[in-house]
Amino acid sequence: MLVLVGRVLGSWLSGPSAARESAEPQQSWRGERIGLPESGSGSVAPTGRRVTGFLLDIVLAALVAGLFTAPELPKNWSLLAWAVITFVPVAFFGFTPGMAAVGIWVARLDGSTTVGVPRALLRCVLSAVVVPAVLWNLDGRSWHDRLSGTVVLRR
Repeated sequence: MLVLVGRVLGSWLSGPSAARESAEPQQSWRGERIGLPESGSGSVAPTGRRVTGFLLDIVLAALVAGLFTAPELPKNWSLLAWAVITFVPVAFFGFTPGMAAVGIWVARLDGSTTVGVPRALLRCVLSAVVVPAVLWNLDGRSWHDRLSGTVVLRR
């Protein structure tokens, strides 16, 4: 009985990967398909660094907003501070303060030197929604990266 259940559930759970194997060539590392190196500078940023950078940006935004609202709590002002900390530096420099602290940056796939205002704004808005930022593909790119034509890389 367990074998039968395992076969049924196993085929159901492995269905998307089985379809992926026939549709796409296997890649050995995240980013190989888009021409990125396996490790070192220019490779896809690991999840831990991305999460740490994001958390550092949230803390910084709360501190900045708290400076302006003290002695009251910042409430929604911290969201505005986070949006500015996320949007402006990425648009012009390719990284947020949190990203700089953990050694990662945002790059365009088309090779342009700056991310630019429209792409950075799209990334910021989709990050605020959260879901597009946490659903990733095999290359380590989330929906907000794919829609904006960007990738987060190691420095």
